[in-house]
Amino acid sequence: MTYRTTLAALLAATALPVAAAAQTHDHGQHTMPAPTPTPAPAPAPAHEHGRHAEPTPTHTPAPAKTDHQHHGAHEAHDTPEAPKPNAQIASGTALLPAAEGGQHGGLHVMTGDWMLMAHGYAWGAVTSQGGPRGDDMAFVQSMGMVTASRPLSDSARIELRGMFSLDPLMGRRGYPNLFAAGETANGRALVDRQHPHDLFMELAARVEVDVAPGATAFLYGGPVGEPALGPPAFMHRRSARYQTMSPIAHHWFDSTHITYGVVTAGVRTRPVQLEASVFKGREPDEERWGFDPIKLDSWSLRATFTPSPNWAVQVSHGRLESPEALHGGNDEARTTASVHYARGGLSATLAWSAKNRIPGDTLSAWVAEANWDVDARHSLFGRAELVRNDELFPEHSHPLHDQPFRVARFEGGYAYRIPLADTVTLALGGSVAAYAKPAALDPYYGKSPVSGTAFAKLTLGD
Repeated sequence: MTYRTTLAALLAATALPVAAAAQTHDHGQHTMPAPTPTPAPAPAPAHEHGRHAEPTPTHTPAPAKTDHQHHGAHEAHDTPEAPKPNAQIASGTALLPAAEGGQHGGLHVMTGDWMLMAHGYAWGAVTSQGGPRGDDMAFVQSMGMVTASRPLSDSARIELRGMFSLDPLMGRRGYPNLFAAGETANGRALVDRQHPHDLFMELAARVEVDVAPGATAFLYGGPVGEPALGPPAFMHRRSARYQTMSPIAHHWFDSTHITYGVVTAGVRTRPVQLEASVFKGREPDEERWGFDPIKLDSWSLRATFTPSPNWAVQVSHGRLESPEALHGGNDEARTTASVHYARGGLSATLAWSAKNRIPGDTLSAWVAEANWDVDARHSLFGRAELVRNDELFPEHSHPLHDQPFRVARFEGGYAYRIPLADTVTLALGGSVAAYAKPAALDPYYGKSPVSGTAFAKLTLGD
């Protein structure tokens, strides 16, 4: 069976048999179009082709356009265009610049007042991770997302979300990823590997209410979701569109993106979003097919500034109760900050995080990544990371156990897109990664390990 056939089959299984609508970019990010201007006297509908609406403009808008007018011919020159949104919802309630949009697609249908959407991806990869602790593997990653949204009234809207992955098929140990660490498999710490995602990545709902001109309050939550902590998860950032491997700093930034129990409340205006969450601090266990026990034992706060459609800046802080299974009762205080930029075919992210085990050491990490769509067919991408990690030698008897090491990873690659249908694209590409590390790690990792990955990514949507 060819990769293309395998990927198409997995995508169909993951996206679910829902005649749904979507617009997304890779890694599951659902990008929402510019909002319909609010007519007088009734406010605009909640969504247009799926994008979460911006708060009602503070100025008196022109008469509302239909969806067809917004995405087709312009109205007469004396009718002003709707103001463009500054942000779009990425993962959970996290925001990215609205300019990360681009062409949209996926499956969509209206049924009564409900708009149903579906999008996702499946990609096959072959990786060779260098050095004595590296490994070779062929594997398939997948993600499918379905949403259903409708207005509740002239000023309120609801959206139901489900996100799923067949990553558990690759086994509990996931795929090799040199210098990555986090979570467990068969009761042992995963080191130099990336764990698979759970079957249930999100089962949540979001309700929005317009509370004042230009301001919206929202409540988000469910049995599986993402709290207001950190930047949008890596698979939802367009800057990581063709990054097959997860960041080795994943557990500094994204470890809460699948959380079994979360409630988030917030308020949003055009340039600012403030939010707070209560959620379960423990990372998902290694039983990837089922549900973990649901708790609300941790908290976080996040502020996001979106001064224009090209920029999104967030800072967040959280207190996580016993997040890591192998660190007993150690709690964690985590602080993050990130800047996201998008214009034309360029998307870029710069992020910093510090996690402080209580009691314990403070470990920091940096991630810089970018994706440049040179034209409709060609993309260049890259990522640089600097991580201070003390989990590379989990065995208590090892002389370097709990010793922190600062490790850097540099990866660059190329992707070529082949349109297969209006909403389906196949991307072929690959990347090469090199590392910088202390000499004390040479006996275990080699002096200059190099890793290479090739992939074929089938995407439903953008």
